[in-house]
Amino acid sequence: MKKELSTVTEIKWMVDEFYELVKKDEILAPFFSKVNWEKHLPTMYKFWENTLFYTGSYSGNPILSHQKLHQKNPLHEELFSRWLALFIQNLETHFEGEKMELAKQRATSISTVMMIKILPFPGQ
Repeated sequence: MKKELSTVTEIKWMVDEFYELVKKDEILAPFFSKVNWEKHLPTMYKFWENTLFYTGSYSGNPILSHQKLHQKNPLHEELFSRWLALFIQNLETHFEGEKMELAKQRATSISTVMMIKILPFPGQ
């Protein structure tokens, strides 16, 4: 049975389940192979808590973080598309309701903005 995405505990579970999918994904796994999960996961919990519940618990600059990552290991559109597809799949598999829909909208916006801010325009 699907649940509402309505608590911090559910946010943590959602993030953990998503990254388990990422770690097994043939497209995304190589880009996440050197992630310090003990540091990254709590940051993602705070990010999504703030994104969905406006807790103010996250302070960071995800665009800058990903721009730095892109300089070391170039990102491309397929990675963003795959990230978004897995994120939405994870949400739709386990959750329902207003916050789940908001998470899908925010993830789509985040993916789009990241691509615009990080990836070069074709021909550049």
